[in-house]
Amino acid sequence: MMKKTSDDSFAICLVSGGLDSCVTAAIALNECRRAAFLHVNYGQRTEKREHKAFKEIADFYKIGDRLVVSLEYLRTIGGSALTERGIKVPENQLSDSGIPVTYVPFRNTHIIAIAVSWAEVIGAGRIYIGATEVDSSGYPDCREAYFNVYNRLIEEGTRPENKITIHTPLIHMTKRQVVKEGVRLGAPLHLTWSCYQREDVACGVCDSCLLRLKGFQEAGLTDPVDYRVS
Repeated sequence: MMKKTSDDSFAICLVSGGLDSCVTAAIALNECRRAAFLHVNYGQRTEKREHKAFKEIADFYKIGDRLVVSLEYLRTIGGSALTERGIKVPENQLSDSGIPVTYVPFRNTHIIAIAVSWAEVIGAGRIYIGATEVDSSGYPDCREAYFNVYNRLIEEGTRPENKITIHTPLIHMTKRQVVKEGVRLGAPLHLTWSCYQREDVACGVCDSCLLRLKGFQEAGLTDPVDYRVS
């Protein structure tokens, strides 16, 4: 395939299938002329359910350019409650300090690298990721400073004629603001999946479920997803 110069109106959206990535995709589609969706399976506990959510969100937006990639080696590496069955997913507690056991070591670096490679091939100029620092689990690769450094790496490591940048529109938003923005944009929040440990009905007690429920409650809205415990 011939190389293409990056187009700043063409975005690659990292869509895990979760609430934040769905709202981020809605923002990207509102800001850009065209978008492609990237989904990564990395051996996480809810891999199949997240993949289903990704497909349904992509179908909702009628996205033709889709890429699904496996980073199965992250499960082999382990070190996270999301990929290693021997590590228990914490329940009924939100981490207020330190890095939680649900952190997948350096995961976003691997995922964004795939997005950059794809962007150089298809000519996308923007990469959207639904990272947030405010109401988050405290992952080090979800900080604004991290993405600033990564943008510098992209500049140094890609073709000189290309200009590819990472965009994090949720980075300073609370979960309440994320929910409200998703509703404002008509994002299909009912199709999203955030639970860390169940694939049938959301558990309602893991970090991700608790943060999501908190966001909907503070927004004065009912979460359209069913929960085992809430």
